[in-house]
Amino acid sequence: MSEHNQPPASLTPTLALIPILFLISLLACSVYLFGADSSYGANQVALVLATCVAALVGRRTGVSWRSAQEGIVHGIAVGLGPTLILLAVGMLIGTWILCGTVPTMIYYGVEILNPNIFYTASAAICAIIAISIGSSWTVAGTMGIGLMGISASFGLSPAITAGAIVSGAYFGDKLSPMSDTTNLAAAATGVDLFDHIRHMLWTTVPSFVIALLVFSLLGQAGGGTPGEIAALQASLQAEFTIGPILLLPLALMLVMVAKRVPAYPAIVISALAGAAFALLFQAEAILKLANATDGLGRSMALMKGVWISLFDGYKSNSGNQFLDSLLSKGGMSSMLNTVWLIICALGFGGVLERTGILNYLLQLTLRRVNSVGSLITATVGTCISTNALAADQYIAIALPGRMFKDEYARYGLSRLNLSRTLEDSATLTSALIPWNTCGAYMAATLGVATYQYAPFALFNLLCPLIAIGYGFTGFAQKPLEAEPEPVAASIATT
Repeated sequence: MSEHNQPPASLTPTLALIPILFLISLLACSVYLFGADSSYGANQVALVLATCVAALVGRRTGVSWRSAQEGIVHGIAVGLGPTLILLAVGMLIGTWILCGTVPTMIYYGVEILNPNIFYTASAAICAIIAISIGSSWTVAGTMGIGLMGISASFGLSPAITAGAIVSGAYFGDKLSPMSDTTNLAAAATGVDLFDHIRHMLWTTVPSFVIALLVFSLLGQAGGGTPGEIAALQASLQAEFTIGPILLLPLALMLVMVAKRVPAYPAIVISALAGAAFALLFQAEAILKLANATDGLGRSMALMKGVWISLFDGYKSNSGNQFLDSLLSKGGMSSMLNTVWLIICALGFGGVLERTGILNYLLQLTLRRVNSVGSLITATVGTCISTNALAADQYIAIALPGRMFKDEYARYGLSRLNLSRTLEDSATLTSALIPWNTCGAYMAATLGVATYQYAPFALFNLLCPLIAIGYGFTGFAQKPLEAEPEPVAASIATT
């Protein structure tokens, strides 16, 4: 950490807590006044005002406004990569609906998947793909979209479906050697990447097995009738050309990510592939979306329709209310509110880091550590708090990783226990916080508010609890003397 992020000598617990308590109060008021709509502006205002309060605290402790502003800008800059990916996913959703990829996934999905095992199957499918490509975001933005549509077709809970998708996506992401967070956790603690992955199995596998069992129980109720499914398929065929060939944009996306093509260009290319397939197979749907006037030639009308799908998504006007709500999604514009939220949250996290408030609060947790159990609990709590305050999972991994490294050695524990706990908490809880980049992304992509799917993201909830349980029982804690020579892990980019 750079020197200007160190806590000023004049910083006190009272001063450090002022912006945190101020933000909590405003967020609580926002939820009370606006309910489910609180993330559409009210929370953003709360974050901006809390940022100003944090900057004022910084002024009180000797941090200039110029330095605080630089911290805000730096915090936002950290999130520009995810923001670009988010906008690209909006483009992808729009063209994939227009070209028939998502409708085809829904059409065949309702035939193949049984509603009684749908939640379990969704988690398992997402887990397998995420292990293969190492990206929870990509899984949510591809398979997740189709699975949400199939779920709606079955009349199943969108919240439970989103929870199952998030659970599977993060299970696979956590255990994939291609994952950026997995590499970062290993690198931040100085352990071998594959030793880190093997050690994570102790907490990851039991958590996922329990989650699958619960999903299997939740899936025993509900499901659309054969008549309703047939009617939906007929409506899809009336709106789009349906066929296996229209799954090629999905296949292209998965191949590119598996070959380590960076996420942003891979998603943009897949979105453009969707646009090309739309021109080849869905001309009538494009013209309908374009709502072209008589004076507009066919070629220009086709261009207009595809262009609309990229920035404003697809708007279904079939007359079937359910189908219209199912397919009227996507476009860059659909992600702008989430981008707004991320920018405000990252600005708040940036000023907390620059003023030293964040580091000061994290250091306070070390004062209460007096056993292995409390050490693991403090690590989990610190990672979750950093996720909430800094709104970024990378900071939540890297900062506690540096803080706790020596403390684990003092208790005779291998750094592998630290790297595992970082993933059990920082990586997994990032998707459960509405203003965190991951939580905001999942909510925007899956179309379900974070607070709605969070209770059903069972894997993400269980892993931190099992990690804490292991800490107090001493189970699966690798001792320091058994630690191999540390091997620097390279940080991969997803």
